[in-house]
Amino acid sequence: MTHLTAPRPSPVPPPAPDDVPVQGRRSAALATAFVRGGVAACLGIGALAVLVTAVWISSPYPDGGADSALHTAAGLWLLAHGADLIRTDTVSGVPAPLGVTPLLLCVLPMYLAHRAARDTLDPGDTRPVPSPAGAVAAVTGGYLLVAAVVVIYTEAGAFPADLVSAGCWTPVTVFTAACVGAWSAHGRPLPGRGTAADALGAAGHALAALLGAGGLLVVGALLWHVGAVQMSLGALAGEWSGRLAVTLLALVLLPNAVVWGVAYGLGPGFVLGTGALVGPFGPLGHTATPARPDFPLLAALPGPGPAGWAHWAAGAVPVLAGLALGRRAGRSAHDRPARHAALAALGAAGFCGVAVALLTALAGGPLGAGRLAAFGPVWWQTGPAAALWCAVLGVPTALVVGAWGRWSARRATAARVMAAPVPAPAGKPEAGKPEAGKRGAGKPDAEQRSVRTGSARAWGRLVRRGGPPGPPSAAPTPGARPAPLPVPAPSPVHGGASAGALARLDALEALDALEGLDDDTGEDGYGVMPAAWEPPKPG
Repeated sequence: MTHLTAPRPSPVPPPAPDDVPVQGRRSAALATAFVRGGVAACLGIGALAVLVTAVWISSPYPDGGADSALHTAAGLWLLAHGADLIRTDTVSGVPAPLGVTPLLLCVLPMYLAHRAARDTLDPGDTRPVPSPAGAVAAVTGGYLLVAAVVVIYTEAGAFPADLVSAGCWTPVTVFTAACVGAWSAHGRPLPGRGTAADALGAAGHALAALLGAGGLLVVGALLWHVGAVQMSLGALAGEWSGRLAVTLLALVLLPNAVVWGVAYGLGPGFVLGTGALVGPFGPLGHTATPARPDFPLLAALPGPGPAGWAHWAAGAVPVLAGLALGRRAGRSAHDRPARHAALAALGAAGFCGVAVALLTALAGGPLGAGRLAAFGPVWWQTGPAAALWCAVLGVPTALVVGAWGRWSARRATAARVMAAPVPAPAGKPEAGKPEAGKRGAGKPDAEQRSVRTGSARAWGRLVRRGGPPGPPSAAPTPGARPAPLPVPAPSPVHGGASAGALARLDALEALDALEGLDDDTGEDGYGVMPAAWEPPKPG
């Protein structure tokens, strides 16, 4: 009967969320990040599939069925990650590579991968959060798993992916976007006010100036050759659906054209096939017969012939970039030595050159075999050209802007010091109301300010020497200790005169330190003129 009357043990309550082992919470967080990466990849390919399918439906004479449209969307998605495609339906029957990355299409997949990593590290509630490195790795792994499936799917279509380029560039693109997302989740921290931080800021200004000037160059060329652009669009497609598809493709490639304009303005230009160079500073607009396909954006390129003023005007592109870089680097070093501004400008030139080389490598590539194997800017020429232009123009501009900023700061400090009110002795009338017969009475405002400035300078010399002024004829006794400085009592009109004088003295000392006037010669920093109570210096 004992086992019937003994109290039953109370059931063990389930563990609270805080009691779950740390390893289990970390595994759940990494699994969530992995799923987020896969979902981001699916969203990107789904958006492109919807767009391509809509164009296929609107076309009255499609070349294939729905499966062909889906294969094309998968190929475009991989192309947006930097992978090359292989065109199998060529006239000669020889497969031809397609490696020009549409820069506008890169925005969608990179944003989705960036957002997946950022949301993983952004704790909305009490859910577990992995480490930044774990989140980046998990998001990248989930994304690349979907990318591998897409690569296998494209092998059965008209544009299969090149396995080497897909295995190299796709992971780099996804990993970079995930790292930027983790950086954004932590508040986008940047280094302090050092040379590297100033160089990064100046490089950003220079790159923005380059892209802006390149965009203006492209828009001007399109407007200049608007007739040829319209003829090319009409030759490619006759019905409205075909023209809409060609226009969408031109808009997707418009950022590539902007980078081409940057390369043209920097000097190296770009190639239109093997041996055909288009540049503004050469003897000819084209060095050889270009292999130019019929496309609206390519119809705006300059034709063969001698280079004129319109070609040379493109040289303003690097000039604007160099001035923007130097202005930013100089303004960031207005309170620092000139060496800091020069180093910041040189570092910014290097960063800008690397960014331009990367953009030109993505904006160009092969469009086929043979002469079309080289198409677009050459990155190893455009990157160093951008760095050289920015260094040659940016360093002098940074030095000039920095020197101007330091001079303006000294001038503003001097103006604030001279505008500070000078306290009057006890029992004296207020400033601006001098007594009759006294020094400074009836003088204009400029002369009265001069008298007050002289009094403040005399007060500074008095405090430095540690004693009150004596009559002009009384010379200091050698070895005698100066008497203590009398502290004037505050008056009802000017309360706290001594405090105001000390504040005035501090301001003057700050001005001396800023201008570097005090040296080892023992001068007081206000000139060599003696005060009213000092004997004149001999000789």
